[in-house]
Amino acid sequence: MLIKVFGAAVQGIDATLITIEVNSSRGCMFYLVGLPDSAVKESHQRIISALQVNGYKMPTTNIVVNMAPADIRKEGSAYDLPLAIGLLGANETISSEKFSRYLLMGELSLDGSIQPIKGALPIAIKAREDGFEGLIIPQQNAREAAVVNQLKVYGVSNIREVIEFFNNERKLEPTVVNTREEFYAHQSTFEFDFADVKGQENVKRALEVAAAGGHNLIMIGAPGSGKSMMAKRLPSILPPLSLGESLETTKIHSVAGKLNRNSSLITQRPFRDPHHTISQVAMVGGGSFPQPGEISLAHNGILFLDELFSKLFNYCILLYINHLIRQSNHSIQ
Repeated sequence: MLIKVFGAAVQGIDATLITIEVNSSRGCMFYLVGLPDSAVKESHQRIISALQVNGYKMPTTNIVVNMAPADIRKEGSAYDLPLAIGLLGANETISSEKFSRYLLMGELSLDGSIQPIKGALPIAIKAREDGFEGLIIPQQNAREAAVVNQLKVYGVSNIREVIEFFNNERKLEPTVVNTREEFYAHQSTFEFDFADVKGQENVKRALEVAAAGGHNLIMIGAPGSGKSMMAKRLPSILPPLSLGESLETTKIHSVAGKLNRNSSLITQRPFRDPHHTISQVAMVGGGSFPQPGEISLAHNGILFLDELFSKLFNYCILLYINHLIRQSNHSIQ
């Protein structure tokens, strides 16, 4: 029996629809194809344990799972839930009638509980674009995804809830978030307030000019003079985020896994202060599995580079030493 379940792969800050095809036939082998990485391949063992603990049996037939399109690399453990539901559907343990109307994502624990994932917001946006009726994701990511309107977002905490939902044995309540109300209610709440700064009138004036014009700023002073303290309070005098800027910023932080659990939109401008020993990849972004760097995470906010000049000084010294070494080698030759 051939079953199709739908998931999504996050690429950059956008999501791509992934069709998980499960075919069951006579035999006893299990094949997983479609360019999965090691974490996706290991889902087989997690699914077996999750189903056994919750009283369900893994299909004992010949199973072929294809994750299409096959030329896109599938990464991470977020495909556990759609793979498990597809296997049970192919075995006719659960009804496949509603599979085409829902997009599923989630990581399974060995006891069947569903763990949070990265990129829930772009996945929800993709689900609405492709006309899905609903999105089934971990409970911790439900409020983040519920920001997207015209889409029913169901937060689940155990695979048993999903199985009973597809068998029409349980009704799931969609998560509802009043996006605009919550967004505007939390815009003026700051952990560090610029009004707390006493004295330093000249510096405060410079920060106000930089905030008003969107200028870059260099702060030079002795250790303990208050540079970092005032920089942390700069977001409180910046213009508030618009709803569009907030959505864009939230997508970036969602993909990077930097959002707090059970949170929705980012309502304040981000403040990033990476350590001065940070690597180039961590600052700019990238890697073998591309992830946003500190520059991207500071989008629509503030990137505070503490000890910048000491880093530049050390870098210049290294370049100068390298130049001297090359000159000496050239003279010896």
